[in-house]
Amino acid sequence: MKVATSFRFSFLPALILAGCATQADYTKPSADDLTPTDWRWKVAGPACEAPKGDWWRMFGDGELDRLETLALAENQSLAAAAARVNQARAAARVAKSSLYPSLSSNATYEHQRLSGNRPLPIPVPVAVTPMDTDTHSLSLDAAYELDLFGRIRSQSASATAQMQATAADLETMHLSIAAEVAETYFALRAKDEEIAQLSRTVQLREEEAQILAGRFEKGLIAEIDATRARSELAGAKAALALAKGQEADLYGALALLCGKAPANLEVAPAAVPLPENPPLVPADLPSALLERRSDIASAEKRLAAKYEEIGVARAAYFPSVSLVGSGGTLSGEATDLFDAQSAVWSVAPRVSLPLFTAGRTKANVERAKAAYDEALANYKQSVLTAFREVDSALAASAALARQDGAAREALSFAKKTADLAKARYEAGYVDYMTLADAERRVLEQERALSQLSAQRYAASVRLVKALGGGWSGK
Repeated sequence: MKVATSFRFSFLPALILAGCATQADYTKPSADDLTPTDWRWKVAGPACEAPKGDWWRMFGDGELDRLETLALAENQSLAAAAARVNQARAAARVAKSSLYPSLSSNATYEHQRLSGNRPLPIPVPVAVTPMDTDTHSLSLDAAYELDLFGRIRSQSASATAQMQATAADLETMHLSIAAEVAETYFALRAKDEEIAQLSRTVQLREEEAQILAGRFEKGLIAEIDATRARSELAGAKAALALAKGQEADLYGALALLCGKAPANLEVAPAAVPLPENPPLVPADLPSALLERRSDIASAEKRLAAKYEEIGVARAAYFPSVSLVGSGGTLSGEATDLFDAQSAVWSVAPRVSLPLFTAGRTKANVERAKAAYDEALANYKQSVLTAFREVDSALAASAALARQDGAAREALSFAKKTADLAKARYEAGYVDYMTLADAERRVLEQERALSQLSAQRYAASVRLVKALGGGWSGK
């Protein structure tokens, strides 16, 4: 029986050798040329105490707080994004592991029968008999590549930057989901108010239709007034049915955001209407925006990853050096396995030098540089987009506030007009069409105010989102 065992190991002089970087360290690009020097943003004092993380609490709505917590815990898109972060984190660890030696151990057993007619290096006159042999093997293997020109370090840095970008993407999705929940919730509340208005209108139209039908039967009014009343009633019912369908759509959208089936989500009815004005959101300086928005952070980390990939491509111009060694014992008998005379070892360093690649290395470097240029443009675009979104959200909030004031004034005059029309109709000075038109105008203004309320709250949420979801107290 023959028993053999070997132990492979590498000598680690790389630990005392200095690597040669193929490019300078990455530096975050400046955005000074993109930042406006004279900006219109002003800090809105009343909201300076608003929470930075759970920003939706500034609205003071307990049901919204509950739905936000549910969505951030159960939303499946967020779960997928979190899984992507875990994947990227593991990939970064894989890339970093190449900086260190790898060790593996093996154990084998082999039973072999040799043929009696096997060829021999020297012919012998005697017959060769079959032979059975047993081989036992134990080994410890180590592999290590000297990172003399920074290829592995660049790969590790690129993977780390990609992981950080993915984590920033998760934060962006957190903010997007939270903002969408808030917008949908406020739209749902406004729709509930609109349905209540339409329900009151249907009830009013039904009463009017019954009264006018009785008057027509007594010959007190023309038939056109009775038929007009029935038409107004049917129109109000159609508008109510449409509003309820829109409410169901909003409910389904909110359930999806919360990771629930619509039948499994309960939204408590509002105890009071939405406040007339949403809370003010402070818009800080543009420099603070660049530090807070996670989408800008993501674009910058991807830019860093692309820069490191240039280093990986450039390293292909230089040789790669690996050290391989083996050591152990070899013996025909297990009892002699650890005898000093059974020791064996070898050292085999390897150098691989690229001599001719038909321009492949140069092309890879050019491709990496072009990818970096693309990432740089994307980073600058994300900065410009952030400024535009904040400016648009501020402008929208101001415009909707002015529109809301005008709409409330219009509603006040519409109600006064309806009161006058009702008095003149009852006195016989105008026909029912005049009264119906005046009352319809009141309903239209009330519905418009409900919709404007939802739009103003949505604009406030969009401003929070454009600012990155948080701010510092002043």
